[in-house]
Amino acid sequence: MASEDISNLQDIQLLVNTFYSRVRENELLGPIFNDILKNRWPEHLEKMYRFWQTILLEVPTYSGSPFPPHAKLPVSQLHFDTWLQLWHGTLDEFFVGEKAEEAKWRGSRMAEMFMFKIDYYRNNNAQPLL
Repeated sequence: MASEDISNLQDIQLLVNTFYSRVRENELLGPIFNDILKNRWPEHLEKMYRFWQTILLEVPTYSGSPFPPHAKLPVSQLHFDTWLQLWHGTLDEFFVGEKAEEAKWRGSRMAEMFMFKIDYYRNNNAQPLL
């Protein structure tokens, strides 16, 4: 049972590595991620370490805009619900505390925003600003 909160880069790496190994194996999400990332998984994981380290630990190692690479993904609400289920499950397995709860909240807000924006661009034939 989880007893510690997210407190350092090693915790972020454990979270990200475990979560994305579950995403890769998931029958709904795996094909999409694997098809897009192919052999670029290591660089994606590094980027995710920096992203979550910046957000949760306030160590500014990530810069950029997380949405544009996701704008054209062939996904629906079910994909985001599955992503969140895996995200929350991984967090609950390893961590407990304020940062873990923040990671759940931020993941939920991101999924909500990404789905809203993907729907918008899909339905309005618009292009995201880079």
